[in-house]
Amino acid sequence: MKVLEGAVAAPNAKIAVVIARFNSFINESLLEGAVDALKRIGQVKDENITIVRAPGAYELPLVARRLAESKKFDAIVALGTVICGGTAHFEYVAGEASSGLGQVAMQAEIPVAFGVLTTENIEQAIERAGTKAGNKGAEAALTALEMVNLLQQIDAA
Repeated sequence: MKVLEGAVAAPNAKIAVVIARFNSFINESLLEGAVDALKRIGQVKDENITIVRAPGAYELPLVARRLAESKKFDAIVALGTVICGGTAHFEYVAGEASSGLGQVAMQAEIPVAFGVLTTENIEQAIERAGTKAGNKGAEAALTALEMVNLLQQIDAA
């Protein structure tokens, strides 16, 4: 029986991290977690990490698509925070960010890790950016690395 399973160490991987500036007080913690995970656990070299800042979560898919089309990266980590408010704006932004990033991954055949928080309030966002609920930026970075390794194994099988 052959079992393919990706590891998280990927020292030669070239990773783009696209991060929304909107809600930066939360997103910067996600970025710190992602970069720490890439370097410390994934063993990715500094020169192989590119950080790209987009205005908000809604713009993440277009930026991710352009990064994927460049063929310069093995994976993309998308980071942002969408906090529910009193209007339907939340559903539109969160939904478009999610479906758009998934579409980029499928069309470009490159891992696009979803590190966009979609929370009901600021407290939930803070909890997921490095306090009680861990750091979702770090989790997304590790997912991207595992996917890079897994796709390489599938191609070699």
